[in-house]
Amino acid sequence: MVLPDGFAACGLDGRPDNAGQARRFVGRTLDQWALPDLVADTKLVVSELVTNAVRHAVEPLRPHVGPYPLWLGLFRYPSRLMCAVSDPSPAPPRQPLADASDVGGRGLLLIGSLSDSWSWETTAPQGKTVWAAMHLPAT
Repeated sequence: MVLPDGFAACGLDGRPDNAGQARRFVGRTLDQWALPDLVADTKLVVSELVTNAVRHAVEPLRPHVGPYPLWLGLFRYPSRLMCAVSDPSPAPPRQPLADASDVGGRGLLLIGSLSDSWSWETTAPQGKTVWAAMHLPAT
């Protein structure tokens, strides 16, 4: 769902292919908002946010969640694009110590390097939202 006032949301069912769905949603939305310079980095940030949610917040809870346990929201402000992923787990995101031979474990570092800032907060009645802010180029 894309609304003209700078908000777009997408429900995700918690499957591993959700990262690809989220990247396509980001591409379509940013194309509609005429933000081509942000597409590549935002797709990567959102892909990491969604992948982390699927791996760490949904899979262990799968029997207890509804049809859309994850929600991706994009919020366009005058100088920032906010990307937010809500999931059913209250557990905070954590950055594991990854060594050079590890295949994964660097998602939050990647999010931190591509965004201006990121954080998380618990949401009522359960779960959390992890978000990242991307700077909008001056128009």
